Amino acid sequence: MSLYVTELRRLGKRRFTRYMALIGLLVLLAVVVGTFFTNKQIGPEQRAAAERQAQSQYEEQVRYAERERNECERAEAAGETNPGRFPDDCSVITPPPRDAFQAQWYLPSTFDFRNNFGETLITYAAILGLIAFVVGASFVGAEWSTGGMMNLLLWRPKRLNVLLTKLAALLTGVVTVTVLGLLAWTAAFWAVGSLRGSTEKMTSGVWQSFALTSLRGFALVVVAAVIGFALASLGRHTAFALGGVLAVGVVGQFGLGVVLALADVRFPEAWLIPTYGLAWVGKEVKLENYDACNFSTSGDCQPDILTITWQHSSVLLVTGLVLALGAALWSMRSRDIA
Repeated sequence: MSLYVTELRRLGKRRFTRYMALIGLLVLLAVVVGTFFTNKQIGPEQRAAAERQAQSQYEEQVRYAERERNECERAEAAGETNPGRFPDDCSVITPPPRDAFQAQWYLPSTFDFRNNFGETLITYAAILGLIAFVVGASFVGAEWSTGGMMNLLLWRPKRLNVLLTKLAALLTGVVTVTVLGLLAWTAAFWAVGSLRGSTEKMTSGVWQSFALTSLRGFALVVVAAVIGFALASLGRHTAFALGGVLAVGVVGQFGLGVVLALADVRFPEAWLIPTYGLAWVGKEVKLENYDACNFSTSGDCQPDILTITWQHSSVLLVTGLVLALGAALWSMRSRDIA
């Protein structure tokens, strides 16, 4: 039996892999079920109810304005002054116009597949990326910590070949699960849109946009798996990868965010890794700085805007991938195994 097939079977039979896959499945299922029960399909009945509620809110404001105007006139006739409550001229107390109460504001939440499915792809990529990172780190880290890697290298002395074969087996599993999960994710939210929203206006251009977003999310999951694998191999323990991510993600990013905020940096989010992850999957992220006002011709305050695109994020992803995997391969080639 080939080493690749053996490693692939080992990946599938590991209890940790199965547990993580189950946890990921439950989380994704919870997202789908939560979306299903928090949305409703909008029909004539819902629109009529929203129209009635808008009319009711308008009538309530009319009654309130009339009461306030009467109180103002009574206070004016009695010579009472209450400048904090009533204006000098009671006639200015009038209800808002009817068109200020739009029926669409009172419609229940609905899932529009065209407008909302793209956001769910970010959620899918984030959850799968986290699971892929942990599984990738554990897959090779457990081999180092238990001595399995040393025993294997006694029979397969080609170090880089062994490490890359393990990586190939890991990526095969990650790719298979990610693709199948993405198909099920799309089908599930199509059902949510059909039963609890709308699936209208789905043109070929919309599907192409979703496909590109899915492809970027797929790439993020693969990169997360490779980096987790590389860091655990470099540190020869699963905890090295998990501890490194904890240090960078929690301590480093949180501490950096506090320092940047205290230093009054214009766009502190531009220095945080999650921003680039969102920009990669979602195509772009716009950061706004409201401390700087650019007054328009109408006198409105327009904040400074910094746009981070997926091209910017690709530089960070490729750099992290090359550094982590390159360091792991160099370490495997140059260091002693014992």
